[in-house]
Amino acid sequence: MSGRFSFDLLHTDPTGARRGRLNTPRGVVETPAFMPVGTVATVKSMDPDEVQASGAGILLANTYHLFLRPGHEIVARLGGLHRFMQWAGPILTDSGGYQVFSLSSLRKISEEGVAFRSHLDGSARFLSPEIAVHIQEQLDSDILMQLDECPPHPAERGYLARSMELSLRWAARCKAARSQGGEDGRALFGIMQGGMERDLRRASAEGLIEIGFDGYALGGLSVGEPKALMAEVLSYAPGFLPVDRPRYLMGVGKPEDLVMAVGSGVDMFDCVLPTRNARNGQLFTRRGAINVKSARFREDPGPADPECRCPACRRFSLAYLHHLFRAKELLGHRLMTLHNLYYYQDLMAEMRAAVAEDRFESFRQIFHARREGDTA
Repeated sequence: MSGRFSFDLLHTDPTGARRGRLNTPRGVVETPAFMPVGTVATVKSMDPDEVQASGAGILLANTYHLFLRPGHEIVARLGGLHRFMQWAGPILTDSGGYQVFSLSSLRKISEEGVAFRSHLDGSARFLSPEIAVHIQEQLDSDILMQLDECPPHPAERGYLARSMELSLRWAARCKAARSQGGEDGRALFGIMQGGMERDLRRASAEGLIEIGFDGYALGGLSVGEPKALMAEVLSYAPGFLPVDRPRYLMGVGKPEDLVMAVGSGVDMFDCVLPTRNARNGQLFTRRGAINVKSARFREDPGPADPECRCPACRRFSLAYLHHLFRAKELLGHRLMTLHNLYYYQDLMAEMRAAVAEDRFESFRQIFHARREGDTA
């Protein structure tokens, strides 16, 4: 790789929504940006060219899962993650912190790191801040994430404070562990924690800023809290982070949540919803989510979304998608995944345009008005 990671803040809408640009050695990413999730080096059922055609400029892959299978050493010997999965653009790798949270029955957290048992074969494994950074460097990702502890909701304030402080100490160790002093062009992001406590969020942000990172993520949301609580945190937490660095909201991905978060000044997102929900028969459209399994689509000759540019909507009817899903044909999964990927990228493009033209509030009102009756 050549060149260094940087972020340009191009414009801020009166609402606080931001239009920016990530400059990486493997390409430019326009923000706000949504990253399709390729957990184990694939966006499920998709060829990389199809993902790129949807408008995606950056993908997410997962350190924990690739550490277990096939192993970061194998990926490194085969030329790195980009060559391995044939994706030429930037890749962000999650550190594994969320899997530590979600697989809590299999792990034990200490100051040194996380001892856990593989969910694949039960083998004993260990992940420390230094190991997490090393794995991500071996994978040759473009944006590395610090190892953190993601606390559940609800949690006692005392635990949230201790967890946040542990994540800060791990953040400093991740920064120190970066090879070549960070001169290899890769970026390292810190992760804000603190649960739903405003002062802990502020303290986390201040600690991360003192350490110094290329970008900052908001972690510990979409972990079971009510929507109103997430909205409350997003009303203030992005403002604790530097204006001149990208802000990344981890794991949040319903369309209405993306619109809310962009309006709060967030620049980057990832979520499994567009791909996972497609496999379960749910399509996201400009008028809300629909369930293709419903019998009302059995003879529907129209597309899922008449305004959509995806191959599924351009070529196939809802009746055909309904048939494929009912018949458990893999083409149905592929077409519906393609549709959702296109929908998400088009949504981000529409928000970028709205922010650039100082009309994000108008966009937000139209977005919600068109989705009245959405039961997703």
